[in-house]
Amino acid sequence: MLLTSESKKEIFKKYGNSETNTGSSEGQIAMFSQRITHLTEHLKKSKKDFSTQRALIRLVGKRRSLLDYLYKTDINRYRAIIADLGIRK
Repeated sequence: MLLTSESKKEIFKKYGNSETNTGSSEGQIAMFSQRITHLTEHLKKSKKDFSTQRALIRLVGKRRSLLDYLYKTDINRYRAIIADLGIRK
């Protein structure tokens, strides 16, 4: 897997405000985004890997749910994470 424990700590430190704050929505969205980009690159090479394709679709759904939650609760945090990760064009 692409994400090691050190890279996860860095992601949560940058987006979740501390290494141990793994429950923050921003940290989870950032981690899902890293995994999504990795799986997307894998699927460009292996077009018939349907189990990875299914996992990618599930990850996108989870990230979408967390983004919807942030949008409903705190629009400023939503806009900050969108701008920081560059998810929207």
